[in-house]
Amino acid sequence: MARQRKLTPERKALIQSLLSHYKPEDAQDVQAMLRDLLGDTIQQMLEAEMDDHLGYSKYDYKNKHTDDSRNGYSPKTVTSSAGDIPIDVPRDRKGDFEPQSVKKNQTDISNIEDQVLSMYAKGMTTRDISAHLQSIYGVDASAEMISRMTDRILPIAKEWQNRPLAKKYAVVFMDAVHFNVRQDGRTVKKAVYVAIGTRLDGHREVLGLWVGGNESAKYWVGVLNEIRNRGTEDIFIISVDGLTGFADAISAVYPKAEIQRCIVHQIRYTTKFVSYKDI
Repeated sequence: MARQRKLTPERKALIQSLLSHYKPEDAQDVQAMLRDLLGDTIQQMLEAEMDDHLGYSKYDYKNKHTDDSRNGYSPKTVTSSAGDIPIDVPRDRKGDFEPQSVKKNQTDISNIEDQVLSMYAKGMTTRDISAHLQSIYGVDASAEMISRMTDRILPIAKEWQNRPLAKKYAVVFMDAVHFNVRQDGRTVKKAVYVAIGTRLDGHREVLGLWVGGNESAKYWVGVLNEIRNRGTEDIFIISVDGLTGFADAISAVYPKAEIQRCIVHQIRYTTKFVSYKDI
């Protein structure tokens, strides 16, 4: 029997969010979704490279200190693991812009599709990413260029995190996953607070991801208040672990919600009273 591929919690949450937005019905829809996302990401990388090449952002003429400028786009089709993707490569008037994320004669991008964002998500610094791309793929991307790329993507993530939510959810599952991340040049443990809700029509979606310190009931109060502020007026059932004070935090924000102890956590708790040999 083939072994099931394991997904990390953060990847699973991302996939659930994408499925919620695109609502694919078959494998072809999934391929189309991936092509759209990859095409948008590559396009933003190219725009960031042009900003870096000229030294100023589009329409930011007050910071322009060059006689060169943008000169439209050249259409191009590149091949990825999700299929062919049409992109528009920016041009400059002098004609000396040499994009590195997708080079002039490059038509296959399958080897660098998600490298920048995945490395950034793992906590690598912009200089680490720059050095890694150069050593592995031969892509010459400065730390400043990497910063421009991630700066263009982060607002999209922020918009998703702040999007309006449904007024009512039948069930909301809440838990925290702990990761080691890079911060200020050292590795620290962070808790990623995850909330996944099932709407009244049965549709499931990720309500949000919040990064904090150690898991605490006090932090969950802030998460619950944000969910309410984004439009959720009522939650019928909230499934959580046995974190001290969690139930009180829920009752303070959603007093009518039924609190259901997660079955997995209940089973883990009962094993404390059973001999290991009997499990």
